[in-house]
Amino acid sequence: MGDLPPRRVFFALWPGDEAAAHLAALAHNLAGRGSRLIPAESLHMTLAFIGAVTSARIGQLESLAAEVSGEAFDLRLDRLGFWPQRGIVWAGCRQSPEPLKCLFKSLADGLSGAGFAIDDRTGPVRVPHVSLARHARCRSLPRLGTPIGWHVSEFALIESHLHPTAARYETLAVFPLQDAGAE
Repeated sequence: MGDLPPRRVFFALWPGDEAAAHLAALAHNLAGRGSRLIPAESLHMTLAFIGAVTSARIGQLESLAAEVSGEAFDLRLDRLGFWPQRGIVWAGCRQSPEPLKCLFKSLADGLSGAGFAIDDRTGPVRVPHVSLARHARCRSLPRLGTPIGWHVSEFALIESHLHPTAARYETLAVFPLQDAGAE
């Protein structure tokens, strides 16, 4: 039996259906011609991008994520941004909620302790955001009027399947966060 190809994985937060629909509509209104809109079902906030791992290490990722302690929280996306070098239009947080920072740290510590490298563009020091469109060209962005939010009660381990036109995401495992005040 030959070696299986590596699997491309990351940890993420998925918006609820209502938030995803608002984000998809926002992307449609912001992105110009030639932009590739991220479909509503693919919108997410990356917590930690791991990259290529063997199938044998997937179980290790699931085990360490199950040990991550985190508190459920409300997330508010109240800022728009654009990274011209990568052509990405995004919605993000002006100020990260403390439970999100704690989740980033707990997950990063667990990954680091198990020998996993985290892509520098993810993790606690970067801007928490949801990418809305790729290959975009923007001269300016409007202010985001009404913030878009959702209640975050879990995070997930996701596998990314790359295709020429877009990536398809498969949820491998979901990890609940504790409600505030729960023991």
